[in-house]
Amino acid sequence: MSEVVILVTNSGLGNAEKGLREKMMGVFLSTLDTFPQLPGKILFYTDGVKLVVEGSPVIGELKALEEKGVHLIACGTCLDYFGLKDQLVVGEVGGMAAILEAMIGAEKVLSV
Repeated sequence: MSEVVILVTNSGLGNAEKGLREKMMGVFLSTLDTFPQLPGKILFYTDGVKLVVEGSPVIGELKALEEKGVHLIACGTCLDYFGLKDQLVVGEVGGMAAILEAMIGAEKVLSV
């Protein structure tokens, strides 16, 4: 595991229509899963938390990464805001302190 942290702040990748953004996030995560060097953590906040809850189109990809040891952390405040805390399927709920600790301790922080 590397000291790379990935920030996910949207429920898809890019700025296209929703269907394409969701498809691209799936492609991103499944391609990431094939790399020999995985990030240590993926942090989800704002709209990004919608990817770790029931109904997310990328739960399978996220579970595969988690099984390989990637630590997935979803912002508890954001989950509460959207009323999704009880729908978490993958990863764990963390506060802003956990998110900041991960970012500050990382060698690299990538935002998607």
